[in-house]
Amino acid sequence: MRMLAALIAMLLSAPVLAQSALPPAPYANRQISDPAQERKAKALMETIRCLTCQSQSIADSDASLAGDMRSQIRERIMAGEEPEHIRAWLIERYGDWVSYEPTADPILWPLWGAPVLLIGLGLLVLRGRIRRKRP
Repeated sequence: MRMLAALIAMLLSAPVLAQSALPPAPYANRQISDPAQERKAKALMETIRCLTCQSQSIADSDASLAGDMRSQIRERIMAGEEPEHIRAWLIERYGDWVSYEPTADPILWPLWGAPVLLIGLGLLVLRGRIRRKRP
């Protein structure tokens, strides 16, 4: 009976013991000393979606994954990489969903064309109704 109680206690406390207290990434909350590079990094971070929060950019998120991504972006900017190259790397690694800026891939053209088509169709219907009401 004591063995069973010890086993249950161990299983219930396992998630608590599994949590790590790793320090945040080096540049997660620390700015780059060069203001021009920090502006580039900040502009890029505001267009990248936090994978944990999903409704915030990584610039606004307090999630540890967002901090890691901020640190990676700052380190790559300091190494001389261009923001668009970093964005392409992040999209390649995490998928199109990570970027707030929409792409213009041919598969997405119906999504871009549908609103224009619906507005045009609505204007035609409206024109037809207006003409029908005139004597």
